[in-house]
Amino acid sequence: MPAPEASVRNQTAGIVGAGSIGSAFAIVFATAGHSVVVQDPDAGSLEKAQARVATSLRELREFDLLEGSIEEIASRIGYVTDLRQAVCQADFIQECAPERLELKQPLFTEIERHARPDAIIASSASAIPASQSMGHLDSKHRCLVCHPGNPPYLIPVIEIVPAPFTDPDIAEKARQFFAAAGMSPIIVRKEVEGFVFNRLQGAMLREAYCLFRDGVASIEEIDSIVREGLGMRWSFMGPFETVDLNTQGGLASHALKMGPAYARMGKERGQDDPWTAELVERATAERRAALPIDDWQARTEWRDRQLMALLGHRRRMAANQSTDTAAKAVS
Repeated sequence: MPAPEASVRNQTAGIVGAGSIGSAFAIVFATAGHSVVVQDPDAGSLEKAQARVATSLRELREFDLLEGSIEEIASRIGYVTDLRQAVCQADFIQECAPERLELKQPLFTEIERHARPDAIIASSASAIPASQSMGHLDSKHRCLVCHPGNPPYLIPVIEIVPAPFTDPDIAEKARQFFAAAGMSPIIVRKEVEGFVFNRLQGAMLREAYCLFRDGVASIEEIDSIVREGLGMRWSFMGPFETVDLNTQGGLASHALKMGPAYARMGKERGQDDPWTAELVERATAERRAALPIDDWQARTEWRDRQLMALLGHRRRMAANQSTDTAAKAVS
């Protein structure tokens, strides 16, 4: 994880909730040079969080993914049971409580009571919009969702999801805060349940469950298709670029050839969302702005080199694992 510029260091981050996400955010913020206070009402959860952070920092060091010493980074993180102590001096507050609205609403009331009036208040919710969890607050203009992948110190994307009441300057400050910490913030333009990350993941899971239910494939076979097929490409490019490069002529050609089949598959699952000509035209315009059609062949060659590098890495990792296993057996 790269160290941020000195100008964005020395802020204070309060993390409410010491589970896996809260612990992971502690690593992100402390690595970025911030002072961090992790709060949880259960002292046992705090002990587990501290152990989890220590283990993760050692593993990051092992894979050369950590800048700065483990001791220095760990020293920036404090652990408390008192909510007021965690948030009263924080510039940025990240709530990481369980995904239950009846728990989050009173928790945010308590956070607001103790937070500085200029502090940003963010929720790590996976599906609950800020309008539902924070809409009752007096200072809701400074509230929004900042939803990470898990764990955020390894998966850099984070969704910045303002509510209609969120001050645009707050969303921009949150974006800058996470960008300076080495993450890849995405502003979600409309507040929808599940945001973008989990709506995409949910679409895949819904179909996977249906294929398993209908006896089309086993769980391991479905996982293998994603792991050895779709996931290989998706590890370095998204679904639009994938199909754009899969068909001579790009996205428009792919939609013409495969659109009717995908529409039939969608109707089979009760979803009638065909790729209209206007929709395909808009999507194609964005892709061609990013990749002119004259550069299509060079980009497909880049894709193939990326896959070769990924396959080579996986084979080396498998060989190293085999060697380690053999050495342990001998010893």
